[in-house]
Amino acid sequence: MATFPTLRAAPALQKRRPRRSIVTSLNLFSAAPNGTGEARGASPPPSADGRSSEPAENLAGIARLAASSPLADAKRGTEYFLLPVRSILNRCNSPRVPFGWTVNPYRGCEFGCHYCYARYTHEYMELDGGDFERKIYVKENAGALVARDLQNERIWGDHISIGTATDPYQPAEGEFGATRAILEEMARREGLQLSITTKSNRVVRDIDLLKKISERSALSINLSITTIRTRLARLLEPRAPRPDLRLAAVRRLRDAGVSAGVLAMPIVPGITDSEEDLDALAKAARDADAQWFAGRVLFLMPSALKQFVPFVEAKFPKLARQYREWYLRRGNAPEGYRREISERVERLRKKYGFDTRPDRSGGKPWHSPQLALSLGTQTPPCSTPAKSATVSIQTIAAAQLRAG
Repeated sequence: MATFPTLRAAPALQKRRPRRSIVTSLNLFSAAPNGTGEARGASPPPSADGRSSEPAENLAGIARLAASSPLADAKRGTEYFLLPVRSILNRCNSPRVPFGWTVNPYRGCEFGCHYCYARYTHEYMELDGGDFERKIYVKENAGALVARDLQNERIWGDHISIGTATDPYQPAEGEFGATRAILEEMARREGLQLSITTKSNRVVRDIDLLKKISERSALSINLSITTIRTRLARLLEPRAPRPDLRLAAVRRLRDAGVSAGVLAMPIVPGITDSEEDLDALAKAARDADAQWFAGRVLFLMPSALKQFVPFVEAKFPKLARQYREWYLRRGNAPEGYRREISERVERLRKKYGFDTRPDRSGGKPWHSPQLALSLGTQTPPCSTPAKSATVSIQTIAAAQLRAG
């Protein structure tokens, strides 16, 4: 096997004429550095007029709400705003995703992952995608609103995915508690189908609630881990908890009897995609007693592309040309490369004995608290059958990456 030179972060880009290369096959990227690059420091505090310059009355929808949201706090170079919303559960009608509802307790995410696809969601509020980690919007009255939302018969039998466009356990959760307020209401219901995706070990704070939910509903927890190399993880995900802390969270959840697995998402071409790196991550997941392991190649929405390509040019300059060729036109890696990575992940799943999907058979049938009051002990009629629980965790997780 050919060996590749170690890539080093460059202090500045050098403008030079690229050599013409002949592509003979769709090989994987060359090896990435051993996490030797230093992460950038915390983002500087945003200016007071960082939000839309348009008066709130001239805006509409979520942009108008965001422009008029009061500032609740400012620290670590990040501002936190209280966002009034009408609901917590959001209907997802896309036929490409295997869940019907999404829950995102916050807008924006302080972890600041350079590759984050969800930056586009800030553009709906007339904000730049670069503000995604600097301006966090906390959804007000989350507990009361989700309690009302869960009375809606339309959710019967549908999967609810928590953390599709923002991390529910980002630092803001420690101060505002929107995610826990939502889980407290869900713990009072029976028969829900839930999944939570996070990069944070803060999820173990809620083990008491997660155990209660698991006893009455189907629940799976996905810990997103891109690499077990600490310095590389810090470079890619500046404020996310260390990989070892996330793996320890998987172990804590499993010891508590809560279903949990690891998502190697995204797999970043040329940086976290090597056989050695993915094998080490899969083995670490197995050792943490993860029940499943899945991976999916990076894709970049335009707002994420605008942030990530300059990052690659600065920190991994030898990969910059390949990224421009692959992502600038279609936002995704070529099909042949994605297929090769999918096969690599599948081999690792078989090697370490992972399930391909979480077990969702433990949840009780849907039970409406409102109908229970009027029907006594009778089982409430429900004409909507539960969706099949055989959708693979990789399909669900990939859809979570795409859903807003």
